[in-house]
Order: sequence, then C-alpha cells, then structure tokens
Amino acid sequence: MTFKTLDDLGDIRGKRVLVREDLNVPMDGAKVTDDTRLRAAAPTLSELSDKGAIVLVLAHFGRPKAPTPELSLAQIVRPLADVLGREVRYIDWEGDKEAVATLQPGDIAVLENTRFFGGEEKNDPAVVQRFAALGDIYVNDAFSAAHRAHASTEGLAHVLPAYAGRSMQAELEALEKALGKPEHPVAAVVGGAKVSTKLDVLKHLVAKVDHLIIGGGMANTFLAARGVDVGKSLCEHDLTSTALEILDAADKANCIVHLPYDVVVAKEFRANPPTRTVNVHEVAADEMILDVGPAAVEALGDALKTCRTLVWNGPLGAFEIPPFDAATVALARTAAALTTAGQLVSVAGGGDTVAALNHAGVADQFSFVSTAGGAFLEWMEGKELPGVKALG
Repeated sequence: MTFKTLDDLGDIRGKRVLVREDLNVPMDGAKVTDDTRLRAAAPTLSELSDKGAIVLVLAHFGRPKAPTPELSLAQIVRPLADVLGREVRYIDWEGDKEAVATLQPGDIAVLENTRFFGGEEKNDPAVVQRFAALGDIYVNDAFSAAHRAHASTEGLAHVLPAYAGRSMQAELEALEKALGKPEHPVAAVVGGAKVSTKLDVLKHLVAKVDHLIIGGGMANTFLAARGVDVGKSLCEHDLTSTALEILDAADKANCIVHLPYDVVVAKEFRANPPTRTVNVHEVAADEMILDVGPAAVEALGDALKTCRTLVWNGPLGAFEIPPFDAATVALARTAAALTTAGQLVSVAGGGDTVAALNHAGVADQFSFVSTAGGAFLEWMEGKELPGVKALG
C-alpha cells in the first residue's frame, strides 16, 4: 500500500499535529516498568517538535469504564519527558481547547486518555470531531492499535490530512519485506499454546511461505493429527482434522511444514524437573512434550540457512520455564547470526516473541521486532488493518 509519511508534510511550523501514539505501558505504582513504547514514540514526537509543530499526543491507557486517576495519562507525562529529554505538558479534556491555544511552536502536550470518551472505541463521529477540532494534521504512529477502528486510530484519518509516523512507517516497511513482497525462500516460525488461537495465521501462511515451522503446544496437535501419541501434552484433539486440512493445504502450496521429530519431555510442568529427550514416537503416557529436541533444532537451523526471509511469532517450547527455553534460544540465535551476516531479513512480533528474543539476547540483532500484539497477529492472518487502510 502507499501512504504519506512525515517526509510529505512540508512546512508545519505552528501547525497543530494530533499524533496517535501507544503509551499503554506497564506500570508498578507510579513507575513505568518497560518504556519500550515510549522510546518507540520518541523519533516522531521529537522530529515534529524540532520542525516547530505544536504536538498533541493522543493515546489510550488501560480499559477504563469511566474516567479514573489510576488510568489517567497524567502519570505518563514525566516518564515520556525523561525519554524525550524535553518538557511535556499534560492537558485534561476539561478546558482542552483553551489549554491547546496557549501552546507554542515546538511544544509537546499529552492529552488525556482517549478512552475516557465512551465513543472512542465505537468510532463515534462526535468524538472524532471533538478530537479533530484540536488539530490541523493527523499522524498515526501506533501500529499496535491499528487493528482497531476507533476514533483516534481510524476516524481521524478521514477528517484531517493523515500521515504515518516514523514508528508506523518502520513497521509497515518491515512487514512489507516480510510477507508483502519478500525475497524467497521465506520461513515462518509460529509457536504458542493452542492451534485455535492461530488457525487463521496458519491457513494464511501456508500459501505465502516456503517453510512453516510449528512449535509450542500447537505442534502437539499436529503431531497427534499424524498419529503420534503425545501423552499428557497440551493438545487440542478436537482440532486434529483441522490440522490435517492445513497440512494438506501446505502440500498443495509446496510449503514444507516442519514438526519436531525429537522432543524434550517431563512428567511435571515446573522449573528444572527430570527430563528426557526422545523421538516423538517414544513419549510415555504420563509425560508432556515441553520443548523441541536438539536434533530437530539443528535441522531447523539448517532450513533457515537456505532462506532469505523469516517471520517469527511465538516460542518453540515453554520458554518461560527452564530448561524448556533451549530450542527457542538456539533457533533465535541462529536467525540472529544469519541476519547479522546479511543472509536473512528477520521480522518478529507478538508479546511472547519479544520476551523470548530478549531472553535469548538477540532482539537487537533481528531486522525488525514489532512490539504490537493483536495488530501483528491480524497482519499475519492477512487481515486488513483499519488504522493502516485509513492512511492509504
């Protein structure tokens, strides 16, 4: 798709620019525990401020039923200012027009939680107009909220000149390289607990990629579909016929599906229990598959070495619990090394995926790591994202 970026803005000195960011950061009391999203917002906000725009930040925080101090964006102002290294003001919805009128070129202000308006999530035209009245230009820099057709994520793009911010631009360009117009062969790693949560992803990917690597609990459902007794492993036995349909579709699309042939099993789901590494056909009735085995991981690494593009969503095993992080860490490091060597374009996304790559110490070595959860997943499903479509 085509969309306008900050490069297309022209002279914006004194213009009021409404910037939709994702400031929905985790907090412990008054302390931000992970400022990743604040740092992602910094390039756009700083660039607009440096060009003399009056920068008005729109964002949501939590899921308020009504306005509450606990979900006020006032508490994000100081952490955001620290990240930006410049002053940031806070504007409540009460008297917002008067407060905005006092701002000078280069000023940055955070407006109150957009979800304090009940009509925000309904994309209410009245709320859209309320927001639009404060600005001259709209910039969407929140890919993580682009799968929602809300007033601040989609509605505003239809009533004000609309542009993609730097974070949104980087995300869309990376995703285009990964699945839009990728360099083949393409591999996809899809992990997670349940097939049911990623059916649409798997169905979409088999027609797009050359290698589909299935891990996590969902691999057990595919193994069971192929007649493997997976013991006490997490498995959606009612979806084995669906798994066979996906495998059949992959065959027809010449997509190679990789399932583990050796696995790490245990009788207890806890940290560092007694384990065995066995062939998938040797899982005992009282054992659980909790990670991909080393032989399979080595083969997966060899497959990646033949590829030019990788998209990754979800871990291969129960990576949060040692030693079941081994397969995810090993394959992530292989992908990172190939990326660093210029042999692979690697794009990853989703909360568990980001945590897993950070755990492996390689997140900064991937070509692009998206912090978006639902939006990244819907993009992998091939769905059109309302917030992105509105920018076209």
